Amino acid sequence: MVKPNLASRFKTFGQYECHGSSGLYEFLSYKIAEDEELLVLASEAKDGQPVPNLFLGAIHYLLLSGKEHELKEYYPSLVENPKNPLESFQSFKDFCRLNSQEIKEIVKAKLVQTNEVRRCAYLYPVFAWIFQQTEKPLALIEIGTSAGLQLLWDKYCYTYDTEETFGNPASNVQLSSEIKGGHVPILQPKMPPVASRTGVDLHINDLNNEEDFLWLKSLIWPEHQERSTLFEKAAQVVKENPISLIEGDGVELLPRLIKGIPDEHLICVFHTHVANQMPREVKENLLNKIKASGQSRDIFHIYNNIQDRNLHLDYYLDSKEYKKLAGKTEGHGKWFTWELN
Repeated sequence: MVKPNLASRFKTFGQYECHGSSGLYEFLSYKIAEDEELLVLASEAKDGQPVPNLFLGAIHYLLLSGKEHELKEYYPSLVENPKNPLESFQSFKDFCRLNSQEIKEIVKAKLVQTNEVRRCAYLYPVFAWIFQQTEKPLALIEIGTSAGLQLLWDKYCYTYDTEETFGNPASNVQLSSEIKGGHVPILQPKMPPVASRTGVDLHINDLNNEEDFLWLKSLIWPEHQERSTLFEKAAQVVKENPISLIEGDGVELLPRLIKGIPDEHLICVFHTHVANQMPREVKENLLNKIKASGQSRDIFHIYNNIQDRNLHLDYYLDSKEYKKLAGKTEGHGKWFTWELN
């Protein structure tokens, strides 16, 4: 049985997510949308998951894990000179038929937990802005943390349109992003102090676990070699800087986590490209919990994909509520606009 609207979801994914970014996934998404057999296979995914990402990630995972098939000849992540993606569909469908049981098991069990480290390029200026307003060490809580790469944003090096660098110049993780529009953030040479880091997810990806590591690599699109390289380098930083990662429901655990943060530290709750997997009532519950905490504690909430795709900053200082647009962002952090002042 095909999930409702799944064909249109694949078409939308191809048109709006993949176009100009992944020729292979764009083409395959359109073809999958027209193929009931593949739509039935993809429908094994859990409710609430972004099925196109999950389904294509499952095939990528099997190929990266060593499955031999001519399909790999179309994947830039697997061969140096890939074949024309517009000729890939028959091989793709054959691979899915041959490995249908394993694909079912993967899409049933796995979650889309893309750890896109370049998103730190727009998170870092927001954290810097928060510190400029409060001058308190930041206590970070990330909901939907996956493997925790974004919790270590202060360990990376950043450049924005110029040769000037910010953050840790010695870091192997060099992140660049374009700032569009007429406004730019004010960034200081010194990083804001981070007092604590806590990540929560329904499933924590352990980067020392080969399966978890490979799954996160599989979620990176085949043409995106730079993203893959950055992921590997950031993964090494996580291994060298152990952080507190908790498996569970981040929204439900939030009040307890907040309660454990000392008063002299500033609470910063954040999540990127996670709320799109939350049902409406869970989103409302999250916002209500933030608001309730804001009646007795200063708290900042950085997020997207609740009311729209833009990056938002809600915060409470002395029990007073503020809501600001932080900026518009490209999904993988290649560019952003700056709206905070």
